[in-house]
Amino acid sequence: MQRILSIHLLLALLLLSACHHKQKEKRSIPSLEIEVAEAEADSLVMRYEFVTHLKSKHEALIQPRVNGYLLKKSFSAGMPVRRGDLLFVIDANLLNTTLYAAQAQLASAEAQAVEARNNYERAVPLARINAISQTQLDQYTSAYASARSAVQSARQSLESARLEVSYSKIYSPIDGIIAWTEVSVGDYVGPGTQFTTLTTISNTDTLSAEIAIPTSLYMRYAGRRTSYDNRDLLSDIVLTLADGSTYQYKGTYDYTKQSISPTSGTITLVADFPNPENHLKAGEYGRITTGIGSRQRVITVPQLAINRMQGVESVWVVRPDSTVEYRVVKTGETIGDRWIVEEGLSEGEHVTVTGGQKLHNGEKIIPQIRR
Repeated sequence: MQRILSIHLLLALLLLSACHHKQKEKRSIPSLEIEVAEAEADSLVMRYEFVTHLKSKHEALIQPRVNGYLLKKSFSAGMPVRRGDLLFVIDANLLNTTLYAAQAQLASAEAQAVEARNNYERAVPLARINAISQTQLDQYTSAYASARSAVQSARQSLESARLEVSYSKIYSPIDGIIAWTEVSVGDYVGPGTQFTTLTTISNTDTLSAEIAIPTSLYMRYAGRRTSYDNRDLLSDIVLTLADGSTYQYKGTYDYTKQSISPTSGTITLVADFPNPENHLKAGEYGRITTGIGSRQRVITVPQLAINRMQGVESVWVVRPDSTVEYRVVKTGETIGDRWIVEEGLSEGEHVTVTGGQKLHNGEKIIPQIRR
């Protein structure tokens, strides 16, 4: 019995010694050196990115005003044209016939007006000496006035005929890129025919891009402004092209579209980009990055400080006694290599940047301030 007690006592001593040894080992483990960074406050204009495509700011439909057979096309599809360049020639033979008839009608009206004037001028002195009646004078006066009106009408008909003839040659109304056309030489074109539109010219001096802003985002920054007074809402409008390059010219606000999209719930603002070297093409896709609203005071931390797991965002906050605290936060947009923290963190607090997977609540660390 005494031997059994001795064995139990020995085992208890060994167990106590092992526990003491483990506690000693635990106390001897040094605190982790963890890189930490300060939560900084900054005044920023929030920037957002939108996918868009470029459009011609102005397109001109080339439509014939007169009917006739097409005699000539004087352009190459897809090439630039200048204002005043000859594009199409329509057969003007029938129009010239109308012009000659109008010229003859004017000559006849002018001859009749001369005769009516002579009759009137002879009748006036005769009426003064009562050689003719007042009724006859009134007839000569009316005939002269009618003849002059006929001359005016004939002149207008002649001018209209000249315009019709001039419409047989179609010139470019603007500078731009001319599109392909279905019409061929010999086709009968004009109002009421198969070819009421011959082609389209797209002006490329300035291209526009639509910025579709979600209504909730717009309301956040628009304040009390009216929904169409957005000239100062956008700032620093930068276009990134499909190849990843940044376009050299910045955009400017143009106007706000009339209605909100019922399908996507967005309000569309239109920005213009100058295109003096014709580097931009209508229909080209790109990304627009722009500031929205005025400056706001925000809290930011390095992106590495934010932990994400199963939709939960969190940080490890370093207390004044160098122990760490797990805290759930809500982030907003990214600014460079930093996250904006909308909720859960105050200016001046420190958060860990590295080693977050090794930490637990209340653990003491050796903070290394990130420079």
